Amino acid sequence: MLSIVLFGAPGAGKGTQSKMLVEKYNLTYISTGDILRKEIAEGTEIGLQAKDIINRGGLVDDEIIVQIIEKTIENSTTGGILFDGFPRTVVQAYILEGLLHRMNRRLLCLLSLEAPRELLIDRMIKRASIEGREDDKKDVILNRFNEYDNKTIPVAEFYKEKGIYCPIDGVGSVEEVFERLESVIDKTLENAYRNIILFGPPGSGRGTQAKNLAEKYELVYVSTGAMIRDEIEAGTEIGNQCKPYIEKGNNVPDLIAIQLIEKKIKKNSNTKGFLFKGFPSTYVQAYIMDGILEKKHTSVTCMIEMQSNSLQCVKRLTQRSKTDRRRVYDMDPEIIIHRLEGYEESAAKVRSYYQKKNKYYSVNSDGPVDVVFETLCNIVDEALKKA
Repeated sequence: MLSIVLFGAPGAGKGTQSKMLVEKYNLTYISTGDILRKEIAEGTEIGLQAKDIINRGGLVDDEIIVQIIEKTIENSTTGGILFDGFPRTVVQAYILEGLLHRMNRRLLCLLSLEAPRELLIDRMIKRASIEGREDDKKDVILNRFNEYDNKTIPVAEFYKEKGIYCPIDGVGSVEEVFERLESVIDKTLENAYRNIILFGPPGSGRGTQAKNLAEKYELVYVSTGAMIRDEIEAGTEIGNQCKPYIEKGNNVPDLIAIQLIEKKIKKNSNTKGFLFKGFPSTYVQAYIMDGILEKKHTSVTCMIEMQSNSLQCVKRLTQRSKTDRRRVYDMDPEIIIHRLEGYEESAAKVRSYYQKKNKYYSVNSDGPVDVVFETLCNIVDEALKKA
């Protein structure tokens, strides 16, 4: 789901632009200021705690902020979240990271509306004469800017380090500023990483379909099996370590797989994303995959299981053993059965892992290649929209 922070000094126009963004992208609007003012008007316990602090232009305690944001996110049923007025401090930036991580979400970008200080003060004074907000009085305005300078500006540095800070010229008509915001969001969405896992038993046709999907969606194809075979053929140290495992139809040690995958990712840092085949194949490897992608500030978009009849898998692997595409483990029926049994032992837990994240899809891969591919494309398109 789409998660965005709209950032900027008091009077930058966050409230006006937020309403337009919410409508355009079907977002749940979270304005800590609006929520707190509602709590104050209703005389709730949180409202009473916050009233005095807000009227002085101060920042409400993080514990109060966390309570109201957590509740709003959990009740959200839209296509994403727009945060206005949060985070205001570096501590709150870490809090937001934790909240989103717990809910399996990720911040797409922080959009910072920027305008000269004198213009912002004039805007707020005019707003005070129209709306009569207590926090728009001159002395409170100056205190709010003091708080912003001391506590909030470092938040910009936090997100600059993450590479998702986007400055937006906040001077101009409402429509002009909105067009700038739209442009940045759409471009960021277009460039967002897409990471697809193709899961399934040996002989289910993953290799063929993975290559086709990678080409269609402009993804880098990452096959641990292919990388290991390259290492073995080149006679590298890693290849020599892997050879005994491969000959018996077993998984190589996780550390080796991690090294190969991270090397592939590093080599293709400018890609739109990756299509993984052969990893993860176990429950533990599913956690490892999340850790690998987290280092790149990205995550799994979807996991698609290619379900195939075991007899069909055996037939395919046996047929492949008679071609120049054969693998060393295709030559022995006992090893084929061993690999299929290994898949069955681990599949349920891997499947459950991604089901809990709402990222699991499945397709029957026993049909014609082109029909299966069309179904896979429909699944990927659906997953990308959801992501």
